Amino acid sequence: MLFGKTILVTGVASGIGARTAELAGQMGADVIGIDVREPAGNTASFIKGDLSNAAGIAGIVAQLPIRIDALANVAGLSGNTGVASTLSVNFYGLRTLSEAVVPRLREGGAIVNVASIAGYGWRANLERAKTLTGIEGFPDVAGIVAQHGLKDEEAYPLSKELLLLWTMYAAHQPLFRDRGIRVNAVSPGPVETPILKQFRAVLGDARVDSDITRVGRAGTSADIAPAILFLASDGARWINGANLPTDGGLEASINAEVLGF
Repeated sequence: MLFGKTILVTGVASGIGARTAELAGQMGADVIGIDVREPAGNTASFIKGDLSNAAGIAGIVAQLPIRIDALANVAGLSGNTGVASTLSVNFYGLRTLSEAVVPRLREGGAIVNVASIAGYGWRANLERAKTLTGIEGFPDVAGIVAQHGLKDEEAYPLSKELLLLWTMYAAHQPLFRDRGIRVNAVSPGPVETPILKQFRAVLGDARVDSDITRVGRAGTSADIAPAILFLASDGARWINGANLPTDGGLEASINAEVLGF
């Protein structure tokens, strides 16, 4: 279902992004990788670029071919660099890139956002999430942080709350809908990648260990990449605006506890 397609993968230098690019290539896709760091593996086509600002994104888009079939938004920060930088990459940069590649995405193409179980609280924080996702373009993120009193310790969960809300909104936004472009998300739980140590520092060992204990083990990049590529494929052509928990059952366990069933 990916043979002959061109897949754009951000965060390709390590972790989930590296495995997604590798698997896509094994499935017959042409892969274009994007990262601020050079990947160690063999990515057929690589663009070094920065997703944390509008100029960096414009530079990336200028180097893309005229036609791609899917965008996998895998790149992200753990939150250890603060709320402004985390929101810049994990949400505003991701959204800006997605909107900018629309003219190059074929009709019926796909965008897949890597969110997180950490974004589970978007419903409880709905009004804040609506306000922050409603800010158009690539804003002055530092100004937004100051205006809304956003705290560094909530950087990562907040970025994923915004991403989940925007995924549902974008699926029905004319920019994407009019070209038949599907926008979906996957939400991993704890995954054994190089960034997991940073998550432990940001979220705390107790939170991470509790999540792992609920489902028996941490995930791996190999657990997440197939879900991303399924949503990028024509096999998911009737799936739009959805969030696929790729977490070993973690969200189901939390729902059972929170809802009391």
